Amino acid sequence: MNKRFLMDLHTHTLASGHAYNSMNEMIQQASKIGLPLLGISDHGPAMPGSTNRYYFQNMNILNHEKFGVRLLFGAELNIVDYQGTIDLEDRDIRDLDYCIASLHHVCLTPGSKKENTYACLKAMDRPKVMVLGHPDDGHFPLDYPELVRHAKEAHVLIELNNTSFNPRGFRLNARENDREILQLCMQFQVPILLGSDAHREEDIACFARAEKLLDELDFPKELIVNTSLDKLEPYLPR
Repeated sequence: MNKRFLMDLHTHTLASGHAYNSMNEMIQQASKIGLPLLGISDHGPAMPGSTNRYYFQNMNILNHEKFGVRLLFGAELNIVDYQGTIDLEDRDIRDLDYCIASLHHVCLTPGSKKENTYACLKAMDRPKVMVLGHPDDGHFPLDYPELVRHAKEAHVLIELNNTSFNPRGFRLNARENDREILQLCMQFQVPILLGSDAHREEDIACFARAEKLLDELDFPKELIVNTSLDKLEPYLPR
């Protein structure tokens, strides 16, 4: 783990259906590597094999510190239509600390660039949505200038997802798309959030692949929220 990064808010537990560790195991790993802040963001119920809405409603019983790690509890919401509908209702996410909204081809068939972009714009306007997750998958063509401008207006973070750079992954042209997104973020001064998208404990706070592109572009540290807990606070939904 790079010690300059203090948080990882995109992680999954067994509740997501295709991850491999319990919540306690994920937290213990974060403690082991000295990560100050961990976010648990299991997939919403539209993801095949994931959990139900009551899981998210019941998260208000959980402690926000454990094994010396500060914890935030959220959800990775699935965008399920071109109107930006997400797969949990406002009541289900009322007590969550934050949400990530993402496109997944198992939850929505990719549409036109206009349709995909509109879906993301509307999803970013939903309550509790703090992050637009991995908008770099070329299977979903997006109008990146429009997306980044709206993220700034909506006060939503753009995610740079480390898993997108996995050479064995399935996201199309992610590196090229992330290069364009990051250049636009620099142009419009829109902060980003690094996410590991960890589905196993060993991948928590692993951002090495994403870092290579950041260094290549000389991306400014001040636009990387993970470098300071204070940078995150203004984005947390109230």
